[in-house]
This record gives sequence, C-alpha cells and structure tokens, in this order.
Amino acid sequence: AGCEKEPSSYMWIYILLGNMLRGIGETPITPLGISYLDDFAKEENVPVYVACLHTIAMLGPMFGFLLGSLCAKLYVDIGFVDPGSITITPQDSRWVGAWWLGFLIGGTTNFLAAIPFCFLPKSLKKPEEANKDKTSCGLLEKKGATRKKLSPENPNQLICPFLSDFCTSLKKILSNRMYFTLLCCSLLQFSSFIGFLTYKPKYLEQQYGQSTSKSNFLIGVTSLPPIGIGIFLGGIIMKKYKMGIIAATKFSFTMSFLAYAISFLHFFVGCENYAVAGMTVSYE
Repeated sequence: AGCEKEPSSYMWIYILLGNMLRGIGETPITPLGISYLDDFAKEENVPVYVACLHTIAMLGPMFGFLLGSLCAKLYVDIGFVDPGSITITPQDSRWVGAWWLGFLIGGTTNFLAAIPFCFLPKSLKKPEEANKDKTSCGLLEKKGATRKKLSPENPNQLICPFLSDFCTSLKKILSNRMYFTLLCCSLLQFSSFIGFLTYKPKYLEQQYGQSTSKSNFLIGVTSLPPIGIGIFLGGIIMKKYKMGIIAATKFSFTMSFLAYAISFLHFFVGCENYAVAGMTVSYE
C-alpha cells in the first residue's frame, strides 16, 4: 500500500530518434561506397577493397562490445552519486551499468569520422581498362540521355519522374533471380547473426554466471574479429584466383555450408538450468 507508481520515462523516444538518424546517416556508406569502388577501381582489385570495407565494418561492433563492457562496470549514475555510497557490485542483479555513456562516446566518434568525407572528390579518374557502359556512372548518363528523348505527351514522366524511375528500378531488381536469391540469403544470414549478438551475452550471463561486462567483452573479442579476418581472406582469395560469378558462388556455398555444420556444435555447449523455486523445483 505504501508503494507509489513512478512516472513513466520518455527517454526511449530520444533513443529511437537517435538510432533512426544514425541509421539514415550510415546506410548510404555501404551501397554507395561499394558502387564508388566498383566504378573507379580495377576489376581485379574490387574484391579486396570491398573486403576491407566490410572488415572495418566488423571492427566497429567489436570495439562497441569492448566499450559496452567498460561502461557496464560503471554505475548508471556515475558523476551524479558518490562512488563510495554504492553498496552493490556489477555481479549483483540490481546493478545497472552506464549504458548512456556509450552513446555519447560513439556519437562524438561518428561526428569526427564524418568530417573527412567532406573533403573527398566528387569523382575520381577512371582506369583506362574500365568499361564505361558497365559502370553506374555510364548507366546514369545513358538514362539521362534516354529521358531527354522521351515524348512530353506522357504526363507521368513529367510530373514525378523520380517515382516512375524508382518503381521501374525496383521492378527490375526484384525480377532479377540472382539478386533476389542473394537478398534472401543475406536476410537469413543477418537475422541469425543479429540474434546471436543479441542473446549470446545474456546466455553467458545465465548459463555461466558471468557479469554483463565480462559477457560483452568475451563476445567482442572471440566472435567479431574472426568474422572480419574471414571477410578479408575471402577478398584476397577471390583476387588471387580471379573468380568469376560461378566460381565465387561455389566458393560462397562451400564456406557457408561448413559454417552451418560447425554451428551445430553450439547445441553441445551449455550447463544445467538454475533451480528456480516455483518453476523448476517446488517451494519446499
């Protein structure tokens, strides 16, 4: 009867908007960055450059987990309360780490890392052996020339050419069987990967009695660096053997199948569940 309901916090709205803005800012790097590399690099060097791009993208979550491990050791109200007055430790279930500190550090780092992009040239000198018709720039130039030849009698092309081009491009992309298959594979892979990163730290906490800080540290050190190394080695192998589409597909299938088979070892790792009164054992 003496308990009072605390007012609900609207902090989640700020986190939602912040993540939305971060996603909008980070999304163009992958599609436009890969297209930029494909247009202005030699064909045999593109796999290595793309592999470097994805490898560096894997290093970000690794440092993020390490930063999260450090922040989890700090009390949530650090800077506002006397550390000597805190009577609980990170191993206590009531402990809440300084989760907000990572957003400040990551946001500042993102802002500083974005400054060099302002000094990149709009266009680079293309290699002589590049086929202009197969590059995105060449396709855009052809598209612009075709649009000029269109008859003004079609009002859709005059009123909203962007929407018309978008729908046409989307239809062509989704009707491409190879691209659609790759898209489905990527969705399945990323869904399992995100589930792994989301629940594996909690699994380590529950099954092995580790703290939140140590669980994040172990995931960041043991899981993400091998992925980055594998991506980089894949790019090196593709360049060395000059793989085409068919050879690269066979190589990808073989490696994915081996990874799928080795992942079954997770079913043999674990401990017995904790005895919880009223759930797994009786109250007596």
